[in-house]
Order: sequence, then structure tokens, then C-alpha cells
Amino acid sequence: MLPKSLVALTSDGKKKELHQLWHRRFTTKFFNSVSYPVQRGAEAIYTPSGQEQVRALVRHYLRNAEVLEKALRSTGLEVFGGKNAPYIWVKAPCNSWQVFDKILNDIQVVITPGAGFGAAGESYFRVSAFNSSENAEEAARRFARVKW
Repeated sequence: MLPKSLVALTSDGKKKELHQLWHRRFTTKFFNSVSYPVQRGAEAIYTPSGQEQVRALVRHYLRNAEVLEKALRSTGLEVFGGKNAPYIWVKAPCNSWQVFDKILNDIQVVITPGAGFGAAGESYFRVSAFNSSENAEEAARRFARVKW
């Protein structure tokens, strides 16, 4: 916070209170719009280097999704997705919150109960591939141990 008593001299030698100017700039820049660092980051994705980094990250998450999908399919569950997005949807063998509890308690992996997406999601659960390769592979090994 800038003290209200702080003043500066203008080019013509007059005193000008800075608090009002600072307050207007601060609230406009930081509360009413996207911050400058975020704007620069967004701009960077349009460079050739940024585009390659985005493609590499998408490939990474889709590889994770493939690993997780195969593991979930090996348990005999019906699996959807993971091809064009890093989410795998799985038909729940019971209530989606019961699946959440079972997976968390049995193999210490967190999934998202389908009920969180509304009534139509109740009979499913979602697995996210947003993680490191090591964590995705470990989760896949753990999914293979779940007994339904």
C-alpha cells in the first residue's frame, strides 16, 4: 500500500499525490485484467519454441493417458477417452463415491467421482493424466491390483 502522504514533483514543479495514481494503476493492472507476467507467458506460446513446448507437453500427457487407460482396461472395466484429452472415464462398477473410497483406501490413488459432474456422471469415475510419467506409471501399476 502506498501512503496517501507520498507526493512527487511534476515536470512543472507542482506537487502531486501519488496514492490516487498508484491505486488506479494497481487496481486496473492487477484486479481488472490479466497480470503482465501471465500476458507474456500467453504470448510466448505463439512463438515457434512455445508451440513446440506445448506439443511436447500434450504428447507427454497423452502418453500418460495411454498408460493409465491400458491399466484400467486390464482390470476388465469399460474405459473411455484418453485419446484426444488427458482424461480417462471409466464405467463405475458401483456408486462413484464408493469407487473413490475403494481406490483411495486400497491403492492410495485419487480419482474423481463422476457424481461431481452431475447426475449423468454418477455411474462413472474420471482419472486424470496430468502428472509426471513416473506417477502415471505407478498409478497404472496400482490400478492393476484393484479387485472388483
